[in-house]
Amino acid sequence: MELKSYSFKGFSLWILLSCSLSYATEQDIACLKSIKASLEDPDNYLNASWNFNNNTEGYICKFAGVECWHPDENKVLNLSLSDMGLKGKFPPGIANCSSMTGLNLSSNNLYGSLPEDISHFLGSLTSLDLSSNKFSGNIPVTLANCSYLNTLKLDHNQFTGQIPAQLGQLDRLKTFSVANNQLTGQIPQFTKYGAKSEDFASNLGLCGYPLKTSCQSASKELHTGVIAGAAIGGVTFVAIVVAICLFFYYRRYAVKKKKDDDPEGNKWAKSLTGAKGIKDSLFDKSEMTLSDLMKATNSFSKSNIIGAGKTGTMYKAVLDDGSSLMIKRLQHSQRSEKEFLSEMATLGSVKHRNLVPLLGFCMAKQERLLVYKHMANGNVYDNLHPAADGGTPLAWSLRLKIAIGAARGFAWLHHNCNPRIIHGNISSKCIFLDAEFEPKISEFGLARLMNPINTHLRTFVNGESGDLCYDAPEHARTLVATPKGDVYSFGTVLLELVTGEKPTPVAKAPETFKGNLVEWMSQLSKSGQLRDAIDKSLLGKGVDNELFQFLKVACNCVLPEVPKERPTMFELYQFLRAIGKPYNFNIVDQILIPSDIDDADHIEELIVAREDTQ
Repeated sequence: MELKSYSFKGFSLWILLSCSLSYATEQDIACLKSIKASLEDPDNYLNASWNFNNNTEGYICKFAGVECWHPDENKVLNLSLSDMGLKGKFPPGIANCSSMTGLNLSSNNLYGSLPEDISHFLGSLTSLDLSSNKFSGNIPVTLANCSYLNTLKLDHNQFTGQIPAQLGQLDRLKTFSVANNQLTGQIPQFTKYGAKSEDFASNLGLCGYPLKTSCQSASKELHTGVIAGAAIGGVTFVAIVVAICLFFYYRRYAVKKKKDDDPEGNKWAKSLTGAKGIKDSLFDKSEMTLSDLMKATNSFSKSNIIGAGKTGTMYKAVLDDGSSLMIKRLQHSQRSEKEFLSEMATLGSVKHRNLVPLLGFCMAKQERLLVYKHMANGNVYDNLHPAADGGTPLAWSLRLKIAIGAARGFAWLHHNCNPRIIHGNISSKCIFLDAEFEPKISEFGLARLMNPINTHLRTFVNGESGDLCYDAPEHARTLVATPKGDVYSFGTVLLELVTGEKPTPVAKAPETFKGNLVEWMSQLSKSGQLRDAIDKSLLGKGVDNELFQFLKVACNCVLPEVPKERPTMFELYQFLRAIGKPYNFNIVDQILIPSDIDDADHIEELIVAREDTQ
């Protein structure tokens, strides 16, 4: 296909190419069939949704709990079967979902021991949640071979024995929990994960950091254990020899299998290498080729993923000169090439101080790649909810600055941009922070590129936050993005900022509470305990009144049944601007809303008036 070049104002666009994306998907289909066959489904979640009498491309991607790498690939990316009442043992057929990166079987009635060779089943996972089941036996040592794991949740089960010391060497591990089991012995020393006492609670036999229980008493029992061990030493030696032989045989087999099964999930990207018709093109006034981007992302390897959501996956690209970009691989787009190019031409011209600059795009058959300027301080979610303990909570003034800047950007999109843009996918993960912690909104305009009838994507949990938790209740009925829906989603982000809580789960809520952050706030409001939700690290520093005003504004944004009573995005920006007036933020420069006049003194009256009408 002939290479074409397209330009945005101030930038030159790059590389249009063609490629063939065909993948063997029979294993993934067999994987899901095996799971359905091996588990009891008393509530008919799987029976109602998992219909295999279909030969269309991507049909399994519409199954409940199934998220695919691409809607036309039939390759499972994440499997989320939480709280479905499923019964049975750990389904061995999961091994056939070889490209899967996330598995959530939590809050079911699964039982029995986990496979000793579990890394053979789950070697490519970045997230594994088996919590709140009835699993028993030892925690398999081979879990330590799942080297990509960021999240491992085994709490609220019936595991016995020791926590394998090898798990401490998982250098990507950020979330780990084995609370409420029957474990014993020394807690391992972890390389990266910041151990928290609550992650090991309710295991009467555990000792060592971070628990207050010393392991000295355990050492006194060591002598007896050694004597007993010596009695069976001969048998153990033979078993070890056999195990070593099996290990090397398996290792050789596993390496070959990983090569064959695309463990990095980037076979689609590698297939672009050597495509005909590729030509060099200008990119931001400097030469940039597809091979440069492939090299900068390690061929779009999973290790370069910095975010994933309803619209697709974001990769970090580090160029040879040390500079960085962010590349978005769209989940899918139902628009024709002509329509897509038209949208790109529009979005490329949208410039505002609170938007992440869109630098370019690439089309490759059904692939759509968008290139953005890299943001030095990541997204708001990761700054607000650091994975490891010990991080300093964001100061109130910084949180307020982020809220005002983001509101300014959203208000500009809604009220002043031409054409006006409804975001449709607002979350704390789509608001990035530059080197000065100035908020920059990403993914604006992408809602129009997505398939509007895309209900299956709305069942998935993205990481720990869950995109669904940001959606206005009316969106589930209409599937149409609206300005008031954007206000609801941004209101959830504001609640995150003032409470320090994730959208789900809510750490400060009672253990029996299973709802999200908005639902928790609703309960507190009815009981007159709203102040209890405010992040305690912010209280008592002379800004309590500002915090409560901010909280009330956020609550006005998430009124569930009366969207028309929510403020407009411009009103919301003005409310926040009034709260931030004492801080002398630079809120005038480059604000492009014509009606953005200096009426901040009257905003508090507006807030009170709105509260009086509700």
